[in-house]
Amino acid sequence: MPRDDFGDKFDLKKIPIPSAPRGLLRWGIPGLILLLLIISSIYTVGPEEIGVVLRLGKYQRSTEPGLHGKFPFGIERVTKVPIQRQLKEEFGFQTLSAGVRSQYTTRGREAESLMLTGDLNAAVVEWVVQYRIVDAYKYLFRVRNVQSTFRDMSEAVVREVVGDRTVNEVLTIGRQEVADLVSQVLQELCDQYETGIKVEQVVLQDVNPPDPVKPSFNDVNEAQQEKERLINQAQSEYNKVIPRSRGEAEQTIRRAEGYALDRLNRARGDSARFMAFFEEYRKAPEVTRKRIYLETLNEILPRVSAKIIVDDDLQSVLPLLNLDVKKASERKKE
Repeated sequence: MPRDDFGDKFDLKKIPIPSAPRGLLRWGIPGLILLLLIISSIYTVGPEEIGVVLRLGKYQRSTEPGLHGKFPFGIERVTKVPIQRQLKEEFGFQTLSAGVRSQYTTRGREAESLMLTGDLNAAVVEWVVQYRIVDAYKYLFRVRNVQSTFRDMSEAVVREVVGDRTVNEVLTIGRQEVADLVSQVLQELCDQYETGIKVEQVVLQDVNPPDPVKPSFNDVNEAQQEKERLINQAQSEYNKVIPRSRGEAEQTIRRAEGYALDRLNRARGDSARFMAFFEEYRKAPEVTRKRIYLETLNEILPRVSAKIIVDDDLQSVLPLLNLDVKKASERKKE
């Protein structure tokens, strides 16, 4: 169809254009503005967070967890900082997926883990720094790029501490000491730079010699472990034998002391008894002598089986009295 014929049949000026209802224009636009106003004026802070409110880029206030309001349309902006959550930074490795079988990688992290010890040996040190944000204002505004700065400080402190120790201390007996000292020095730096970070723990995740010398270091570690095992075994035997010997020696000493005390008391008693007899003897010698004689016979005679009494005044052929025969005849008569 020619264009002129189309224009003659259809007049575009006469086609009606649909118009919006007056009610929609009257209430829709204000309602949309009101909805945007409400949405941009309300925000929620999580239970582990704190909200830092900025008004036109300037710090205004901090808000606790819960529902809060602010000026809309970007006049006030809220930055949420997780102050109750434990955060961590990994050095020398990176966790790809955490779980029962966590996956790690060291790609791109080799430079920060390779260190020089105090005796000019190399060691590969992988560590984790666990920390919390305790001051949201300092964390956001005192230091620029605080996370990058914190990583640089951690690496510098670890290199300094490792550089003051031998490779054997770093690999074996001094690992916990290194971790404790790194935590202390790193916290001092965080306080000095006002980062708002509290270092909770530094863990040396893995400390190994470089791969070319790893077999030799493994032999050294095995020898060290064997040494510790023998020392612990000897200490165990020592703890068994020495206390028992000390107990037996103490028992023997106590028994000897008791025997000595008993003998001493007996000697003192005998001495006191003798002195008492002596005093009585000095007063009446004959009476005391006779009394001692009779008391001695009273103790001895009951233990003698055969008793023979000799009378000096008897003039017969056998001047003796056999008490045993007399007793036997008396038994027969009975």
